[in-house]
Parts: sequence; C-alpha cells; structure tokens
Amino acid sequence: MILDSLFFALPATLPASLIAGMLGLLIGSFLNVVIYRLPKIMQRDFDNYIAEQSNQELPHKDVFNLSVPRSACPHCGHQISAIENIPVLSFLALRGKCAQCKAAISIRYPLVELLTAGISFGMAWHFGTGVTGMAGLLFAWFLIALALIDFDTQLLPDDLTLPMLWCGLLINTQNVFCTLESAVLGAAIGYGLLWSVYWVFKLCTGKEGMGYGDFKLLAALGAWYGWTVLPVTILFSSVAGAVIGIGLIILAKRGREVPMPFGPYLAIAGLLMLPYGQMITQKYLGIVL
Repeated sequence: MILDSLFFALPATLPASLIAGMLGLLIGSFLNVVIYRLPKIMQRDFDNYIAEQSNQELPHKDVFNLSVPRSACPHCGHQISAIENIPVLSFLALRGKCAQCKAAISIRYPLVELLTAGISFGMAWHFGTGVTGMAGLLFAWFLIALALIDFDTQLLPDDLTLPMLWCGLLINTQNVFCTLESAVLGAAIGYGLLWSVYWVFKLCTGKEGMGYGDFKLLAALGAWYGWTVLPVTILFSSVAGAVIGIGLIILAKRGREVPMPFGPYLAIAGLLMLPYGQMITQKYLGIVL
C-alpha cells in the first residue's frame, strides 16, 4: 500500500499481535465508557434542545461527556481510582465487586475488554501492524462500540457511523482495502440497499423493519471494503440474525414481539468481511474488482 511506505511497520509476528491485543484491552476499557455514556449524552442533548425550543429551563446543566464526571459506582457513588480501572485485572482483584460498597460489577465490562483485545490481536495478526493493520483496528473498535450500543438501546449514533464512513473513504483514497471507486459505490449502494428494503417492508406491512442507522452502518461497511463484498455481508448478517434470534426466542424465552436490533449482526458480518470478504466474494460469487 502507498501509505505503508511512509510508516515503520512491524511484521505480523506473535509479539506484534500481542502488543495490539494489549492495546485492545485499554481501548476496550474506553469503549465501555463510550457504550454507556454516548446514548446518555444524546438523550441529554435532545432533552435540552426540546427545552430550548419551548423556552423552558434546561433540564441538564451539569457537564456530562466521555471524560467528565469521573467513573463511579452507580450504587454508592464511589469514584473509581486508576488502580481500580486496570482492564480485567482490577475486576479480578476486586472479585467483581465495588471496593467500597461491595455491590456487584457487571461482568460485561471485562468481557468487552477481552473481546476488544481478541479482535485487535486477530486484526494485527491478519493485516500486520502497518497502516493496513492500524486501519483494521480502528474499523474493529468502531464496530464493537456500535454493536453494543445498538444491542442496549436500538440506536446507531451518527456520532459513530458517519465518522466511520468518512474514515473508510479517506483510507481507501490510498487503495488500502479496495479502490476509492469501489468504496464510494459501496457507501452509496450499502445505504440504498437497506433504504429500499425498509420502504418495501413498510409499504407491505405498515411497519418499520429497521432504522436509518442500519442504512448508515451498511454504507460505512461498504466504504471500508467496497461494493463487491456487500452481498456476502447482507447474507451473512441475515443468517446470523436468524440463528441468534431463534436461539434467543428458544433459550432465553425472548418474546417474538420484542424488537431485535440488526446492527450487531451487521457488525459481526463486517468484522469477518474486512479480512476475508474479498476472498469469499471472488471464490463463491466470482466478483472481482
């Protein structure tokens, strides 16, 4: 790649991949903050906007962003110190409990850190640690945050989907994962495909089958690895959604009427398609760009 010649790139060795995995632990800790706080920031901004339009007093005047206030126990308000915030290790040392009130800490926090570490290791192992590998890490981190936010809230924030889309287009100006032409077509076709499905479903049933965030996420995926991989992405995400959805209904007794977000399945497909999508597409669909 053109950009790789501008940077020192470590070989895709086990030590280099382990370093990427360790970085993933730290990023995973940050992603936990993003996943928890970003929807709340959006809701607070919306509440303040509605109040402004009605000439009412703002309901939220305190500072609340990704760094302020400091993380604290939701039960007793104990502020979490740096030593209590070491990825995975602090959870194990504290035995999954608050240092002050001993309330249980959700196991999801270390699981997200381990997931991010594992995926980061895999991206570095596959792509190396040059520009392509670093871009793969960024791609993965975007998708982990988006998948879990959508799982929790059924929201795919523009604050993440749009930067992800633009990053994909910018990276592919140097043909990192595909040509720029394929990336632009991928963004346009990705958005248009799900937009069309949305309107066909709505006209036929009178219901909304998915949200606009799903359109933007598929557009972002197309911007990263091009339009040729989109058919396999949609196929894989649909199969994953069907299998996991049926599993939740049978095993977790989830009601069929409960809406299921599509973003996590797109994210799962995207994480597989970035390293393997072109190969799968060329081998089974015969599409070569």
